[in-house]
Amino acid sequence: MVAPHIHGLFKKNRHIVISFAFILLIYLALFALKALDDNRLVSWQWAFEGVSATYIFLGILAGLFIALVLSKTSFLERHAVFSLFVLSFAISSFFWQEQEVIVDASRYFTQAKHLEIYGIGYFVREWGRDISAWTDMPLIPFIYGLIFRFLGESRIYIQIFTAFLFSSTVVLIYLTGRRLWDERFGLYAGMLLMGIPYLYSQVPLMLVDTASMFFLMLSIFVFIKALDRGGIMILVSAIVTALAIFTKYSLWPLLPVLPVIFFILRSETENSVFLYRGFSALLLAGILAVFVFIYKFNFFCEQLGFLLAYQIPGLKNWGESFISSFFFQISPLITLAALCSVYAAVRKKDKKYLLIILPLLFIIIFQVQRIRYTVVIFPMLCMAASYGLSCFKNSETSKFISLSAAVLSVMLAVFVYLPFMGKLSAVNLKAAGRFLDTLEVSDVEVITTPLKDPVLNPAVAAPLLDLFTGKNIHYDYIPGFGLGKKETEESSLRFTWEYKNPGYYAIKPREEKTALVIIAGERAAPVPEGLQQKIKRFHQSKVFDRSDDIFRHKTFVTIYFD
Repeated sequence: MVAPHIHGLFKKNRHIVISFAFILLIYLALFALKALDDNRLVSWQWAFEGVSATYIFLGILAGLFIALVLSKTSFLERHAVFSLFVLSFAISSFFWQEQEVIVDASRYFTQAKHLEIYGIGYFVREWGRDISAWTDMPLIPFIYGLIFRFLGESRIYIQIFTAFLFSSTVVLIYLTGRRLWDERFGLYAGMLLMGIPYLYSQVPLMLVDTASMFFLMLSIFVFIKALDRGGIMILVSAIVTALAIFTKYSLWPLLPVLPVIFFILRSETENSVFLYRGFSALLLAGILAVFVFIYKFNFFCEQLGFLLAYQIPGLKNWGESFISSFFFQISPLITLAALCSVYAAVRKKDKKYLLIILPLLFIIIFQVQRIRYTVVIFPMLCMAASYGLSCFKNSETSKFISLSAAVLSVMLAVFVYLPFMGKLSAVNLKAAGRFLDTLEVSDVEVITTPLKDPVLNPAVAAPLLDLFTGKNIHYDYIPGFGLGKKETEESSLRFTWEYKNPGYYAIKPREEKTALVIIAGERAAPVPEGLQQKIKRFHQSKVFDRSDDIFRHKTFVTIYFD
């Protein structure tokens, strides 16, 4: 009697059992092949160093059982928007302890602080002039600056904001998927965005990638609403699309998906006002964008020329393999399901699938092999994966696979990526900033020492330290050391060598209430002769010298105080 019962149980749940075994095997295979992961930040061959296969096996098993239990509940279906937003926001909050691991944050912080100190008018006038903007667009530094000015210069406010954008993107995927296909499609697509481990390493950072992803999805969702409803939504869509244009240049090749959506939905309806609504929304967005371009025309032209001459060709040398991005850093379950979606869409002859596949094809055709630049298309990838899951007639199987992707990725990010990043030398700036806040001083003088084998300009460490402390920073940057002209022009971190010291760092500290911070590129670096006299007047010191054996550039901090 027992054997037939077990056989019947297996037959009833065979798709779940097979999926369970397949997922277990594919993750174990990736762990065995982790040397193939050439990601520049959280490569598995670095992050999993010293981790035993037994630990991995038990962790995957635990994650799959959690996903299995969750797949038997209906809470997500009954409270989709609430569940997706709260869960994704709560998970993001685990990573607020992460330090700034990408030096690009120094640019966005510097731009935002100009607005905080000098006001909105100054930012608008001087962005691209006195405010060095590299190849950045102004919208996100502008928003960061508003947060600093009206809430306070604290990193936690930025992290709450970026977590909000991430969670809102999850909800927007659900709402867009529900409108274009059905409830189940949207729910699985939203859950799958929580199934990308690499994304959790980026959401807490003071960058623009999470915001770019949000504004692309928002522009798509609001444009569809404008087509459906008209009225005020046409103006809202135009404003949102214009904002997306000024978020990041990498959004530009993807925004043509909006007219594609228009033509697809136009062919499926007899609504005669569709043409007016779609044309009006796109035309107004173009007019708004043109006004801004005219105001900063020369600088935008310089940026575009620089992107064509330096940034785009440079991607060939700074890239990561698609194997790394799509199988290790993006869940293999998402990638495989997305591949299945091509078959499903062709079989159904679904024109709406074009809005998903076109952004993905752009990344593949133009070989954009740097995962940071592909973050913006993650929502489309997740929608493609959700489409692929429709190949399973059993909805429980689709739900289990999407939950498995989310649960395993969260576990990977929390228990592997986060501890790994905590070992990097960049954490020294965060620790030093927190220590400075405990001192009874108001001003801090920062000095960066020349590097023997420079990878980047150590001057960018001053704004990053400033991000982690509430003290007044004084930094007298003196250029003149580093790479030669040709090496600088070819450097992937060229922007650091073109660093321009913000005027607000030029304020002289008050001698009676100061601390001295020396940022060096090597542990126990010799103190330059000119500094020895300064150091003598302090009676105590604190060293932050956590190091790693992975990245060439390291940051060590010594604080002198009384």
